[in-house]
Amino acid sequence: MKRILPLVVALALSAPAFAQTVDNQGAKQLSDNLARYFGKQAFDKGVLKVSVEGDAYKIALDVKALVSALPEQKLLKFDMAPYALMVKPRSDQSWDVSSNFSQGASFEFDGPEGHQSMEFTIKDGKATGVYDPALAAFTSATSSLGGMTMASREAKQQADVSTGAGTATLTATKSANGGVDFTATQKVSSFVETIKIEDADSGMNFPLTLKTPELSVDAKGKGVRTKPLLDLLAFAVANEDEAKLKANQAELKSLMLAALPIWERIDGNYGFKDFEVESPVGKFGAAQFSTAFGMDGVSQNGKVDYAIKASGLTIPHQTLPEWTVPLLPTDIDLNFGGANIDLNTMAKKAIEAFDLNKNPPLSDEFGKALVADFTAKNPKVVIGHSTVKNAGIEVAMEGEMTFPGEKPDATVTIDVAGYDKIVDALKEGAKSDVQMAQAFPFALAVKGFGKTLPDGRLEWMINTKADGSVTVNGAMLKGPDEVQNDGAGQDGSSGDDGANGTDNSTGGDDSDGGDNGGAGAKLQP
Repeated sequence: MKRILPLVVALALSAPAFAQTVDNQGAKQLSDNLARYFGKQAFDKGVLKVSVEGDAYKIALDVKALVSALPEQKLLKFDMAPYALMVKPRSDQSWDVSSNFSQGASFEFDGPEGHQSMEFTIKDGKATGVYDPALAAFTSATSSLGGMTMASREAKQQADVSTGAGTATLTATKSANGGVDFTATQKVSSFVETIKIEDADSGMNFPLTLKTPELSVDAKGKGVRTKPLLDLLAFAVANEDEAKLKANQAELKSLMLAALPIWERIDGNYGFKDFEVESPVGKFGAAQFSTAFGMDGVSQNGKVDYAIKASGLTIPHQTLPEWTVPLLPTDIDLNFGGANIDLNTMAKKAIEAFDLNKNPPLSDEFGKALVADFTAKNPKVVIGHSTVKNAGIEVAMEGEMTFPGEKPDATVTIDVAGYDKIVDALKEGAKSDVQMAQAFPFALAVKGFGKTLPDGRLEWMINTKADGSVTVNGAMLKGPDEVQNDGAGQDGSSGDDGANGTDNSTGGDDSDGGDNGGAGAKLQP
């Protein structure tokens, strides 16, 4: 709910500040500006109200009135005080903004899983900032809260969340290439979430508690198209009638194109310090745990990146065989995503082609052609340098995959330090575990395919081709798939390259990889 506040400010203050004198005429002008984005009905039904409070304007958002105005709302109970913003025009055409967002709310409804309820409180919530209508963004803002609690109840699940004090900051500047560059940070102390799943029918009783003394969020964006996005929202409000929307679709297309690429780049990271998860099977923990996400905007060569990192991992041993303990990781660093993603061409073609007077606005044939055009640009699935390790073992991996046809074309390089320790653990496990007894010879065979690097690590460079062939360190393990016709290749030959096992040859280099084994060139220790 607190994220409604900056949205209301952004919409309300998107026009230049009025004269320094705060009066009823200014309040009406501010109301008219809000109506451009929320519609006049928001004021007629009491959802929004603007009034003069001393030397500032008060913008009140009544969420209860909003819920009551929603069609077919099925809430059994809803109780929430209005939010209020105090906004004051500055001499530089920007606005001073402040709010006390301390809040308490509760609601109940009947959902697919039966009766459900939720309630939350925010203590000592305060926010201040400076909003620049020329940027349609806060140039600076800070907020703090004394604590927060939330409780939700369902038939078979309940959750309770609480936090201690928290702070947040936001800054924004004009981007060199248009739009807005921003940075945002948030820290919350004493985060605790308790989840309990209880199902009498199945006998399940599974409590889970997540704890961290400090939760942090960091985000940054480049070239966010704030004003064109507001223009799109205003257009949607002004063209709610279907006939009017169809008549004005040329303007809609123009506004959509103006909003591209939406942003140049967005990156965010969630961090947890001394993270703990208490469960019926024991306590999991990490001294540091973080998840990160980054995404380019609608571009011709976009990238998407994900990362999961943890250090100082602790994993309960009581439910695991003793021989697995040497294999348990203490640190992970996983990086993956996509590259060479052309959303720009797709977006522009779709905007140009859609016609709201047709059903569907885009034909199935056009959709198929658009997907084919997208895949023809050869987008990649990328595995960035990733590691899983403990004191004696480190497994590193990186590679990429494309889909030129129905089957992938991939190159993956795997390095392992301490492979003998893995073999020793499997050997110990084979004494008591039938599956490990079967896996142990396989582990020895895999070692035979590895290339020993100067520092003692083993490396496997694995190549799979769209034709179905597989090589490891240059040695052919599997030849191309048989062509499903009269047995001849496309050029009239038999299609046998001597690498599919029919002539007892490998069709590749020796297992040491020759010049094709990665030799550690890409993966660093």
